[in-house]
Amino acid sequence: MDTQIIKVDTTVQNWDRQLDYAAEVLRSGGLVAFPTETVYGLGANALDGNAVKNIYKAKGRPSDNPLIVHISSTDSLDKLVRNIPSAAFPLMEAFWPGPLTLIMPRSDIIPDVITAGLDTVAIRMPSHPIAAALIRKAGVPVAAPSANSSGRPSPTLAKHVIEDLSGKIDVIIDGGSSEIGVESTVLDITVTPPMVLRPGGITLEQLREVLGNVSCDRAPSAPNASYIPKSPGMKYRHYSPKAAMLLLEGNNEQVAAEISRRAALYHKEGTAVGILVTDETASLYDPQLHTFCKILSLGSRKNPETLAANLFRRLREFDENAVDVIMAETTDVSGIGRAVMNRMLKAAGGNIIKLEEI
Repeated sequence: MDTQIIKVDTTVQNWDRQLDYAAEVLRSGGLVAFPTETVYGLGANALDGNAVKNIYKAKGRPSDNPLIVHISSTDSLDKLVRNIPSAAFPLMEAFWPGPLTLIMPRSDIIPDVITAGLDTVAIRMPSHPIAAALIRKAGVPVAAPSANSSGRPSPTLAKHVIEDLSGKIDVIIDGGSSEIGVESTVLDITVTPPMVLRPGGITLEQLREVLGNVSCDRAPSAPNASYIPKSPGMKYRHYSPKAAMLLLEGNNEQVAAEISRRAALYHKEGTAVGILVTDETASLYDPQLHTFCKILSLGSRKNPETLAANLFRRLREFDENAVDVIMAETTDVSGIGRAVMNRMLKAAGGNIIKLEEI
């Protein structure tokens, strides 16, 4: 299959006309990758079960991993859900359009392939201008997981999508870099209190400001075949680089010392090492390590939004440098840091060493 690349610049006049072809591809049952404010998504007409099946095929995604339906207007909700829970209204007022996905009771119009047979459906309204315009032009709700091969780090640039899916899908829209860098928050509002199934671009603290009591799901951080997911990103190893990944938790000096010690041992064995640090901790590592390790900063702990924006990009940079092992510092779990640590734990398959317990 020839994949058409469409580069869209939203700063020029009438830029949205470039989306007409991609919208027609969606209406016709094809697959289109497009930028959102979180990561790039791989879209199909959500009302066309055969088109949605092709998402799973292109990504190599397990069929029991549900998808999110993207809409451009709340007017679409009436036909997609059986009823709108009361909690949805203040949440939509506060966070839509934006990086919040709401789990609601599905209507019969939703194909089973989207929900993995569940009685609920995940819906969000993206705020990215290209995503919003594409869905509006297509005139159909769009089912869209992240536009990457299943299990790999999510794409925040079109080149990541091209690396994973070129030749497997019809269109890739290049709209530059995704702003947030981690996927949307998934909130189940069919339960009381509402429950965060996946932390993301909207923080737990923000949700509690609107709703008061909000709980968090305790999904396993490592793969678990018996776990039944209600949301993407809950069951399988996700967001993973090609290298094995290990997280180390403790005070900064302790973690840097242990990572440095292990890196030296790996180097003696001929193992290529990547180290993921932050701006504040980079100076704790001996400059000599740079001669045999790939050391990348995730961003600033003082500005956790940078950690989220850079995470998947850094993991893909390690892939480009063909490292065998990645060791990473853990970060704070407040605010968007909760989403960052969720993704890091998934990428590492739950492999974490808590140094203060040793």
